[in-house]
Amino acid sequence: MKSIYYFDNGATTFPKPEEVYNFTNDFYRTCGVNVGRGQYKLASKASFLVDETRNLLLDFFNCQNKKVIFTSSATEGINLILQGLNWEKIKTVYLSPFEHNSITRTIHFLKNKYSIDIEILKVNDKKLEYDIEEIKNQFKAKSPDLVIISQVSNVCGFISPVHEIFSISKKYGAINIVDTCQSAGLVHLDLSSDIYDCGIFAGHKTFYGPLGVGGIIVKEDLKFAPLMYGGTGIESANQDLPKGIPERYEVGSKNILSIVGLNSALKWIKNISIEKIKEKEEENYKKLIEILKSYSNIKLVGFKDFSNNIAVVSCIFDNYTSDEIGQVLSNFNIGVRVGLHCSPIAHKFLGTFPQGTVRFSIGYFNDDEDFEELIKVLDYIKENS
Repeated sequence: MKSIYYFDNGATTFPKPEEVYNFTNDFYRTCGVNVGRGQYKLASKASFLVDETRNLLLDFFNCQNKKVIFTSSATEGINLILQGLNWEKIKTVYLSPFEHNSITRTIHFLKNKYSIDIEILKVNDKKLEYDIEEIKNQFKAKSPDLVIISQVSNVCGFISPVHEIFSISKKYGAINIVDTCQSAGLVHLDLSSDIYDCGIFAGHKTFYGPLGVGGIIVKEDLKFAPLMYGGTGIESANQDLPKGIPERYEVGSKNILSIVGLNSALKWIKNISIEKIKEKEEENYKKLIEILKSYSNIKLVGFKDFSNNIAVVSCIFDNYTSDEIGQVLSNFNIGVRVGLHCSPIAHKFLGTFPQGTVRFSIGYFNDDEDFEELIKVLDYIKENS
């Protein structure tokens, strides 16, 4: 019997690969020193691992022409890039209807500060697909200066056609930012194209790394101001920050332990292969959909088909609120996420605001025991509806 039957991988993947636990533990015990602050062997080894992690990320997204900046989380990365842009040149911002509060709250703050216009990209709520022709009309009517799209919705797993939309918006000179937090490793994305100005990533989700590391992958010529100031380990006599990337934006001591954990996670993905991980997750995803669809008291929300969604599934239950279902599942040691999932705009679009949904999100390590236990509890809920 497990201590938890975990269906909350959309929040953070758990468990992590054994390789991640072992590598980070060994590193912290034998080489837990700072980087960029010493010339001794342990500091050099730590610096090598950090640089290697950057290259692993660039290889992962096939974009050696861009730069990796590490932050403490994807949210900090979002704030770094958005608050640092020149808002005197940005008047109109387009968002998808699936954006997380890490983006929408930051944009809301900037709207109040700079009086920008916020537009929502047109998505057909009946067909659950982007209306590309209508988006072209939106751009013609109001030229885009900044476009931000989450590649995958954290509410329902819906995949956005990022490349197609960015190809259109770039014709207007827009800055294009893609959020890969729910998609990296599951949905292919080649960031080498010039249509991508910035990609946001989280280490602890579909990368299977630890909490405490995220970041952005940016064009070297994209201009944005630093979010913080402080020591960088280089050019210490100069009171201005270094000009280069990433040094200009990575001030203070890095979370080396989490970066090293991400390093081992990326190597684990590379060793197993993205294809194998995706195959296993799709297998688990289809099991979950089949189970949920078999109950007449459960309605799926935002699910189109397996080619347009990944393993993040929202649903509502007859006669119960999402909070009530979450509590029942918790009583049986089943972990899910309920409510608005920090994405109120998505729930308004899907018609589930303000009550929210019950979200099941699958990972590589879900197994038959998880599904067997889930069926038992869903049977119990239906019998007591």
